This record gives sequence, C-alpha cells and structure tokens, in this order.
Amino acid sequence: MAEVSQGGGGGGKKGGGKVRAKKASTKIDMTPMVDLAFLLLTFFILTTTFNKPKTMEVNMPDKVVDEKEQTKINEKDILNLVLAENNKIHWWIGLTPPVTTTGYGKDGVRKVLLEQNRANPKLMVLIKPEDKSKYENMVDILDEMDITATKRFAIVDYTPDDKTIISGGAETTTETEN
Repeated sequence: MAEVSQGGGGGGKKGGGKVRAKKASTKIDMTPMVDLAFLLLTFFILTTTFNKPKTMEVNMPDKVVDEKEQTKINEKDILNLVLAENNKIHWWIGLTPPVTTTGYGKDGVRKVLLEQNRANPKLMVLIKPEDKSKYENMVDILDEMDITATKRFAIVDYTPDDKTIISGGAETTTETEN
C-alpha cells in the first residue's frame, strides 16, 4: 500500500555542517483505490432501476360482423372532436354544426368535456385526428379523456364530410392556446 523508500537524500555530514535527519519520501499505490471505485461504479449501475416506458392502454372493440347487431347512438349523444393543426380542436354536438374551436388547456377541451358530460351522461366522444395534427395532440386528448373520466369514446377516421362541416366556419373560439 504505502511504501517508504530509503534512498540517498542528502542528510549526511559534509564539511562540518549540521547533522540533519534523512527525509523519507512516500509513494502511494493507487491500484486498490481504482479497483474499489470501479467495483462501486459497477454495483450502482447494475442495481439501478431504469425508467420503464409508460404505455397507455386503449381497448379496441371487436369487429362488428352484422350491422344489425351494432348499437345505435342518438346524434344528440355524440360529441365530435377534430384534432387540427396548430394545437387546435374543432368540436360540435351531433352531425351538424355549429363548429367551435378550442385548445388543449384546462379552459379548453377539458372544460368542454366536463360541461358536456354533466349535461349528457350518455355522451359518446368521437376523436378524429386530421393528417396535419401531431401525435402529441392525440396523447393529450387521451389524457383529457382520463382526467375528465369520459368512458365512452372512439378514435375514428377524419372524413371529407368532417372537412365540409369545419369549412363551414368556426363560430366561436373558447381557447386557442394551452
């Protein structure tokens, strides 16, 4: 570990000078310290729990074989949410406008979902992402479904009919930003 070397060091008696004690130099072997450092590093790396990816569970219904067996929904019980570009959401009740535009903040789509769920407990939300919407927007809207305890929702295709309804003009703006 530590070693004291006994070499010539210039502490002898020459020419009538004072007698001084020889100074011993020390040499420290760092090998055990490096070994210990690598053992500790290896231990902490192997015992660390890495972040596990968080996944969102989405249960998809079975394919309907017979159209007669499919459950019918009243158009007043449908809330359409179209995820548009620039973090905007177009929404309307039923199959016809008026179309309203909102954002993803707490005063945006969350407020809409809470109000509509209170007004209609049989509400079915249809989520329609446009081609220009972001993946982040889809995750945000699914989070909002969880936060507002909306149990009945479906992810459906954005159709040309939806584009026609939206192009009819957004009448009011609730919130445009987060």
